[in-house]
Amino acid sequence: MLDANAAAVTPPAAIRREDYRPPDWLVPEIALDVSLDPAHTRVKARLTVRRNGEHRRALHLDGDGLIPIGVLIDGEELHDSWRMDGPALVIDLSGTDHLIETEVEISPAANSALMGLYESNGLLCTQCEAEGFRRITFFPDRPDVLSRYTVRMEADKARFPILLANGDPVDTGDLAAGKHYALWRDPFPKPCYLFAMVAGDLVANCQVFTTRSGRDIDLGIWVRAGDLPKTDHAMAALKASMAWDERVYGREYDLAIFNIVAVSDFNFGAMENKGLNIFNSRYILADPDTATDADFDAVAGVVAHEYFHNWSGNRVTCRDWFQLSLKEGFTVFRDQQFSADQGSPAVKRIEDVRALRAAQFPEDAGPLAHPIRPESYIEISNFYTATVYNKGAEVIRMLHALLGPEGFRAGTDLYFERHDGHAATCEDFVVALEDATGADLTQFRLWYTQAGTPRVTASLEHDVPGGRARLKLSQTIPPTPGQPDKQPMVIPLRVALLGERSGNPMGPEQLITLDASEGEVLFDGLTERPILSINRGFSAPIVLQSNRSASELAFLSAHDNDPFARYEAMQQLMLDTLIAGVAKGGNDHGPVIEAIRDTLTDPALDAAFIAEAVLLPSEALIGDQLAEVDPEKIAAVREALRADIGTTLEDDWRDAYARSRANRFEYTPTAKGARRMHTVALGYLAASGAQDTARLAYEQFAAADNMTDRQGALGVLANGTAAERETALDEFYQRYRQDPLVLDKWFTAQALSTRADTPAAVEKLSRHPDFTIANPNRLRSLVNAFAVNQRAFHDLAGGGYRFLADMILAVDPRNPQSAARLVPSLGRWRRFEPKRAAAMRAELERILATPGLSKDVLEQVSKSLN
Repeated sequence: MLDANAAAVTPPAAIRREDYRPPDWLVPEIALDVSLDPAHTRVKARLTVRRNGEHRRALHLDGDGLIPIGVLIDGEELHDSWRMDGPALVIDLSGTDHLIETEVEISPAANSALMGLYESNGLLCTQCEAEGFRRITFFPDRPDVLSRYTVRMEADKARFPILLANGDPVDTGDLAAGKHYALWRDPFPKPCYLFAMVAGDLVANCQVFTTRSGRDIDLGIWVRAGDLPKTDHAMAALKASMAWDERVYGREYDLAIFNIVAVSDFNFGAMENKGLNIFNSRYILADPDTATDADFDAVAGVVAHEYFHNWSGNRVTCRDWFQLSLKEGFTVFRDQQFSADQGSPAVKRIEDVRALRAAQFPEDAGPLAHPIRPESYIEISNFYTATVYNKGAEVIRMLHALLGPEGFRAGTDLYFERHDGHAATCEDFVVALEDATGADLTQFRLWYTQAGTPRVTASLEHDVPGGRARLKLSQTIPPTPGQPDKQPMVIPLRVALLGERSGNPMGPEQLITLDASEGEVLFDGLTERPILSINRGFSAPIVLQSNRSASELAFLSAHDNDPFARYEAMQQLMLDTLIAGVAKGGNDHGPVIEAIRDTLTDPALDAAFIAEAVLLPSEALIGDQLAEVDPEKIAAVREALRADIGTTLEDDWRDAYARSRANRFEYTPTAKGARRMHTVALGYLAASGAQDTARLAYEQFAAADNMTDRQGALGVLANGTAAERETALDEFYQRYRQDPLVLDKWFTAQALSTRADTPAAVEKLSRHPDFTIANPNRLRSLVNAFAVNQRAFHDLAGGGYRFLADMILAVDPRNPQSAARLVPSLGRWRRFEPKRAAAMRAELERILATPGLSKDVLEQVSKSLN
């Protein structure tokens, strides 16, 4: 039960999808004249407004933290025609068309929320999604009001020599008193959340991309001068994504210029503003010495994602924020396709599913569960979630599977043609797919409205003498907040049978659609005992239960011709073994060890796949399979299996470690796989207790010519107690202390450590001179990383819950979005054993009882406690 103070807190009224109403007023044109100054920026806005429909309602212009200076209506100061309604400006108007002029003052330097116009290490930059534009000027801040923008910027030329905005450049010039100006015009109507401008002392990596129609597009990646050498990979990714989108989706870039700016302080990964993408610097800057292979991959993926938004998000945008997955789920799927095409499709799919299970499955199983198209929200920033993004992408992937590549492409072509220049809905997207293919997706729409991860049970019965097999399927969807009862979903399952004797497929793979609570499929003409391979390629985002034995899973891990299914069989074998150990104290590790041995020694497999396949499921994923989570028991069982694998297969790990040693850095799939295998093998040698592991790790750390090998070795050392640990941590810090993105890795390595003293170490690091809660990257590197370290965060003696609650309360007044993203780690308290559950809930109640909470944190905490 909540305490009296907590119970008295009432969240603000929710905004509901069913209450959507078209905008009362449209703004076809907006002209901004911005006089930039860190402390005192003046913004003059000229809005051409038009009444939308037959009504007499006033013009409502959203504002937040603006200091009004003047309001003109059709050129006149009509003071009795406008008023302030809280932070919003309300203007009473007759007739249809008007010109509204406003002038406001804002302080970018004081904007610690990093929404609207703010300062970041001397740069002035913007972030307007979802509702940041109202912090720049008065405007109907909603995504279905599309306007053409003309932006004039002026600033001190010495301090801000580069002035960038959306669209194409029109004019530049010098002004008196050392100032200069730039004029930009965006010919495409866009919602205000896509507005952007940047002013600062920047240099650019400039190149040209020639479209398939022969147009030359000027490309620029703008960074601080010292970071310019780290932009080549991002530029290559941009050009590759532009060519890929033309080839795969028929989408050509539309402006004459495309700019990207990297900034140090950013709440998100990046933002797709029309023609001027603004990026968190961690997703632009990369070179072998400072970025891991995962960083390189992330840069390419995020650059592609934001570029692909030019069509799936910008040219066709969202009608309202409930449709967020319309642009994000679709675009995540597109960037996943792109990344798979650039490297190993199998490894990319493994990475995507691992991320889904780590972030989205727990979300679906917790108090913050919601459909990919939510029905209500209090603060929209809280719905930039793994459900909207990652599960949203899986929903698009299922549509791609059901319609086939050609049908899906026909549907997306129609979608872009039909809704270009408009604000659309998820329903509009599905209807376009139906109209282009003739498919009936009525039942499939449940994926947009029902929360929760479906549980599918699969049972294969076989009659070998009769040459037949029967696959029985059933599905259930667990209750979620506000949705106790669920209807059966459309679940596409890629299925194959493999012969137990030959290991060969017994007929072609089939796409089976389970659209009822139960179903069955008959197979005929079988010549040997079949082994079931199901949900191949992870064709549906489900939790699968089957009657496959440990020996059958081991067989599939060695013989399945679908790489993901092979990986999945190994993971399921490991999970079953670990869960049995937690539940019953069993320690029969033999099948897992032999399956790993077979994988390690299979010459047909590449190192990248082997490295992924032999990794044990995370402690968090193990806990997700249990009715009640006991982190200590899970950690003990998992470490016992790791030690057994390391000890029994020590010679194999040493061979793998030696084989994967590289002489020089290359960013190729083969070299990436070798580096991944190198560190995985080192980790298992450490788990074995081999006496030379610390020496090997430090030698790898010291000799590395790339960050992947260096950080991999540091991670192994950070988990141990050898003297080399402190030496490596100190050397890493001294080498990279002036590089914020790399120093983040130093904080993270310690926050993820499996040592018993990690909670105390993290609390000490939070007082380190280089730690700050003002920078979201640094906050994430320590606090968010610690919160996902299951054994350390949930150590009752370590005060992890108190520490996280203190951080939430410290960050919230500065940056509510960053604070709110820390809450879910406490919000899953019902999943844990009673002592931990009570301690987590107590911290949530303490947060809720704190006066002055932001809407962001208040919503997350309230839902977590309900």
